Amino acid sequence: MAAKTVHLDVVSAEDSLFTGAVETVQVTGSEGELGIYPGHAPLITKIKPGMVRVVKQGGDEEIIYVAGGVLEVQPHNVTVLADTAVRGEELDEQQALEAKKRAEAAIADSSSDLSYAEAAAELARALAQLQIIRKIRK
Repeated sequence: MAAKTVHLDVVSAEDSLFTGAVETVQVTGSEGELGIYPGHAPLITKIKPGMVRVVKQGGDEEIIYVAGGVLEVQPHNVTVLADTAVRGEELDEQQALEAKKRAEAAIADSSSDLSYAEAAAELARALAQLQIIRKIRK
């Protein structure tokens, strides 16, 4: 019989946000959405800014925001090495809205101190945070 859980670690440079047995992990990789289940084939991929959705052993769900990083999948372990990671319920909607406005203004203003790529990356992070905040509220 196949294992029903896999061990997950979600860590950033500042903190270890999650360690434990999970039934599934959903994350956005460089090539698209990934659903990781016990017994998944080994994999290493970059992570895009967005949500890591964790279904813990027993069915409870946790959502973690990551601002990029790397996902490593091994037969019995999954590791998310995030550039920045924050529990979904700890995200600040006002800060995300302000970051979105700053990024949109920088994209519209070619004389801005931020390059287009930096502004686009900041916009992607802000939009990902806002999407998670809205999902948690539902």
